[in-house]
Amino acid sequence: MHGPVMLDVVGTELTAIDIALLRHPATGGVILFSRNFSSREQLYRLISQIHELRSPPLLVAVDQEGGRVQRFRDDFTGLPAPARILPHCKGDLGQARRTAHELGWLMAAELRSAGVDFSFAPVLDLGLGVSEVIGDRAFGATPEQVATLGQAWMLGAREAGMISVGKHFPGHGAVRADSHLELPVDERPLHEILHNDVRPFRRLIASGLEAIMPAHVIYRQCDPELAGFSTFWLQQILRGELHFNGVIFSDDLSMQAAAEEGGYPQRARAAIKAGCDLVLVCNNPDAAAEVLETLQDHHDPVSMARCVRLHGRPALSWDHLRETNRWHNAVRLATDINEAPMDDLDL
Repeated sequence: MHGPVMLDVVGTELTAIDIALLRHPATGGVILFSRNFSSREQLYRLISQIHELRSPPLLVAVDQEGGRVQRFRDDFTGLPAPARILPHCKGDLGQARRTAHELGWLMAAELRSAGVDFSFAPVLDLGLGVSEVIGDRAFGATPEQVATLGQAWMLGAREAGMISVGKHFPGHGAVRADSHLELPVDERPLHEILHNDVRPFRRLIASGLEAIMPAHVIYRQCDPELAGFSTFWLQQILRGELHFNGVIFSDDLSMQAAAEEGGYPQRARAAIKAGCDLVLVCNNPDAAAEVLETLQDHHDPVSMARCVRLHGRPALSWDHLRETNRWHNAVRLATDINEAPMDDLDL
């Protein structure tokens, strides 16, 4: 069993500081960024080195949604932004569902061939034209569109041996502020959020969604705390009403919105107390070290048992993957969507 902290590393190879942090008993996984990638071969070596440090191996994750949020690009297929799928299919939700399924499979198959356990995807926020930080990361504007395409993406990824992480619960699409930079506040009543934004999460949970990341947003009429630090959202609604029994990740504790909770140790403790299983600390090694020390004695067997299920299942090697017709067809599909005119998108 490992600890409740997921952190990042400096570059394309592990430094002595990286290794010390990764060997800390409170570390449970690593999130990789573009700076950690120079080639597929280098990435495979880096992940192998991370896996060799601990037994069982640490989890390795990345943000590989498609569009503007895709950390690994060279040597990987350029995935279209989720918002491009439905317009490319001329609004045909059935065709779009099949397309999302194959793109989810493609994303997961390529990452698994390099040793990545999972991507923080799919985005299940509604594309309401309000939030610029969501924008074309959303599959659609309606709960039915987002639920249908998000579920298809998840099932495609599952076929390739990868779990999915739905984000940003209970929904980030109706606030304009970017939680990376400021504190977003959603003033809508609970019944409206449950009827609209939560519906995609409810659908995917019923289909076995393995993990969820809450939003760094305050829903003022529901609870005064940020969702990721809220027992109301994480325990009463997510665990209680929606019967979610998977892993809950905090969003990055380094984001500006999280500063409402105090220093890094306070943020980490608040997230764990509210119900998060794993907390993310990115782009700040000193803060990561603080959080590791704060949580070094934290031990929750139920939480860690959930996390064991996040490891990727056996997958095809890159060479074998490229020999399959399915990979070639999926790459051609992604290319066609990327090269299609943007006229139908209003983002």
